[in-house]
Amino acid sequence: MSITISAVRETAPGERRVALTPDVAKKLKARQVDLVIEHDAGKAASFPDAAFKDVEVVPDARSALAKADVLLSVQPPTLEEIATLKPGTVTIGYLQPHLAPERIKALRDAKITSFAMELLPRTTRAQAMDVLSSQANIAGYKAVLIAAEASPKFFPMLTTAAGTVRPSKALIVGAGVAGLQAIATARRLGAQVEGFDVRPETKEQIQSLGAKYVELGVSAAGAGGYARELTAEERAQQQAALAEHIKGVDVIVTTAAVPGRKAPRIISADMVRGMKAGSVIVDIAAETGGNCELTEAGKSIVTDNGVTIIGPVNLAATAPIHASELYAKNLYNFLELSITKEGDLNLDWNDELIAKTCVTHAGEIKHELTKQLVEGAQP
Repeated sequence: MSITISAVRETAPGERRVALTPDVAKKLKARQVDLVIEHDAGKAASFPDAAFKDVEVVPDARSALAKADVLLSVQPPTLEEIATLKPGTVTIGYLQPHLAPERIKALRDAKITSFAMELLPRTTRAQAMDVLSSQANIAGYKAVLIAAEASPKFFPMLTTAAGTVRPSKALIVGAGVAGLQAIATARRLGAQVEGFDVRPETKEQIQSLGAKYVELGVSAAGAGGYARELTAEERAQQQAALAEHIKGVDVIVTTAAVPGRKAPRIISADMVRGMKAGSVIVDIAAETGGNCELTEAGKSIVTDNGVTIIGPVNLAATAPIHASELYAKNLYNFLELSITKEGDLNLDWNDELIAKTCVTHAGEIKHELTKQLVEGAQP
């Protein structure tokens, strides 16, 4: 018996992505599954209903949710959506379990099997399913465009009859997926680019993109491809070296973040006060507290000394066509692990990609850190 996979229109403010695209719908139909989408689910991402061939279009979210055996989403399902799902339904998408214990309780109590794609193990086998990487690429690209727009200077060197304009000096903090894309984009725009990361293995990656690696004398390689938390002494050393360095920088794009944790504080208010007027900081980590002490999520501010600090949120949603295409393919690749030839769903709990990504199943919280958080939040 084939399963029914549903997708609904995202309702979070500013969210324009959709979890199911026409191309992925075609792939899923070939796997013998039934598909249901809410009317205009893909409209904000420029995918009209007519683009979804052999997909049932229903008039509202409630109808799509009620039919779902599997719900694909971008943002976590709301409490109202969870209440509409039947017990045993599987949800796949971002879940942000550390931010909303009440949502996890609702999923548990409704006996929903939920998968948080941001918890996917960072292994070679999981690369094709890695939503964090696919969306971070877009964020890094967009952040540099925002910086170029906000900067009072050209990025490239220009030779004119009136004289030569020197290229802007851009510093990218963090050399994960977003940071490396930011470096590549700033280079394409003609800036003089530098990169910094506390993980020593990123030096070669930064240099391979034509950027200069900034040595600050701090090394903090950690597990899972992320940096470990710096000691107080290391943090002081990093900040002292960085404070001096950024005095001559025109643009800073900060990208340092670890899923499920507050963003590391890298640029202090004092460091901003030491920067020159007209400098720009674009802080990709704004949604999780920001890498800059003065960042305000969703806002652009100008300090007393003339530094512009921008805290963009949900940058991937600003490129909804490509963001949705990449995201939907990530979900499809994850689903492929469990879809049988007959179009049914068979979850293999011995597969670490399935087991470690699962948050709730059969009335229990399976993810240990989330379980501790929720149980601690209970009265």
